[in-house]
Amino acid sequence: MPTSSGLFPRNFKKTLPIASRGEGCWIIADDGRRFLDASGQAAVVSIGHGVPEIGRAMAEQSSQIAFAHTSQFHTAPAERLAARLLAMAPSNFRVGGRVYFTSGGSEATETAIKLARQFHLECGQKDRYRVLSRRQSYHGSTLGAMSVSGNVTRRAPYEPLIAEWGHIAPCFCYHCPFEKTFPQCEIACADDLELHLLEHQSRKSAAFIFEPVVGATLGAAVPPEGYAARVAEICRKNGILLIADEVMSGMGRTGKPFAVQHWGIEPDIILVGKGIASGYAPLGAVLVSARVVEAFERGSGAFMHGFTYQAHPVSTAAGNAVLDYLEVHKLFERVSTAGKNLRAVLSPLQSHSNVGDIRGLGLLLGVEFVKDKATRAPFPKEQNIAEKIRQACLEENALIYPTQGCVGGSRGDHVLLAPPFTISTEECALIASALRSAVAKVFSS
Repeated sequence: MPTSSGLFPRNFKKTLPIASRGEGCWIIADDGRRFLDASGQAAVVSIGHGVPEIGRAMAEQSSQIAFAHTSQFHTAPAERLAARLLAMAPSNFRVGGRVYFTSGGSEATETAIKLARQFHLECGQKDRYRVLSRRQSYHGSTLGAMSVSGNVTRRAPYEPLIAEWGHIAPCFCYHCPFEKTFPQCEIACADDLELHLLEHQSRKSAAFIFEPVVGATLGAAVPPEGYAARVAEICRKNGILLIADEVMSGMGRTGKPFAVQHWGIEPDIILVGKGIASGYAPLGAVLVSARVVEAFERGSGAFMHGFTYQAHPVSTAAGNAVLDYLEVHKLFERVSTAGKNLRAVLSPLQSHSNVGDIRGLGLLLGVEFVKDKATRAPFPKEQNIAEKIRQACLEENALIYPTQGCVGGSRGDHVLLAPPFTISTEECALIASALRSAVAKVFSS
C-alpha cells in the first residue's frame, strides 16, 4: 500500500486500485480499468452498481431528517422497511414480529446473542446463556460474533478474548466430518447438536445459530434435505432458540427471500445484512418472531441493548429503495434462472482434475479446488491456491472471493461467486471464461 495513504488497510502488503464508479455488474477504477464483479463484493451487491434511484432516495431522506435517536423517535422509512421485511419472512414473523435494524451483519449477530440471553431471563430461565454454533462457520467480526463463529483462522489471534460456548460438526457433505454419505448418514451432523446438548448441560444453552447455506467459510455449502427441519426440531425439544444467519444467504440471494424458506422451517430469529441495502448504505437487521417479542412485552418491556445508528433513516431509506428496485424489476424472480445459467457455463470446469466440487444455491455458488480428486484431499495451506486463482482471475478483469479453510479450518481452497442479480448470460460466460483461464494458469505445472 502507498506509504502516503492515511487509511489503515486490511493488508499493508497489498496495493489496491481506486474504485471510482460502478455500472451494473462492473466496477471501474480511476485508471479506467473495468472489473466484472463476479462476487458482488462479498455477496453484498444484488441490484448492481450505480443505480441512481437509490442515491436519490437517500438524498431526499437526508434533506428531511438525516438522524433521529431511537431512544426518542421512530422514523417512517424504518417503520416501512420493517413491515416489508416481516411480510417476506416465514409465517411466525408476519403477525406480531418485529425488526431491529443495525449497521451491518456483525451488529445483527451481537444483537441476536443479547436477545437470546434476555429472552430466557424474561421467561425466568436465568441459567441459559450459551449460544451454540457450528465449526467452520462465520457470523461476524466483533468479539461476540466471533464467539459463535467457527472460522479457525479469523478466531486465532483473538482466542484469549473470545468466549467458548460450544461448536458442533459442520453440515458439509463434500467433506463429511463423520465420513458418511447422504442419505445413509441419517443426517448425523444435525444429531450432533442433540448429542452436544445431552453432554453439556442443555439447561445452560440459550440458542443455536447457523447459516442455512454456509457462505464464505465453506463456499456455498447447501445442507441435505431434512437437515434444517431436524435442527429446528432439536431446538424446540430442548427449549432453545433457533437463529438463522441469513446475512449472506438472505434477501433473495438463493432464489427465495430467505434461504430457510427452501426447507419450510420457522426460526425464532433471522439475521440479514449485505443485500438488504445492496451496499448502498451500511445496514443490517434482526427479524424477531412473535414468540420472542411476546416474552419481552409480557416481561420487562425493555431490551437492554442499543447502537447509536440503529434504524438510521437514510440507511433504511436506502433499504426501501433497493427493495423497490428488486420488486419493480422482478430481480427476485431472476435469481433462480441466472443461477442455473452460471452453473451451466461453469459445469465444464468439473472435469478438471483439480476442481473438486461446484456447489451452491441460486446466485451463491462455490468452486472448490483439490489436490487429489479421488480422495478429495486439499492442497497444503502454504500453496495458497485460492489466492492464486483470485490473482489469475484479476488478470482477466474478474473479481472473485477466495477463501481457505473449508477442510478442518486451515486447509482447503475455494472461491465464492455471488454476482448481482442483474447478471446477464454474456457476463456469466465471462465469469466462466476467467475461471477457466485461471485454472489453466494456476495448475499448468
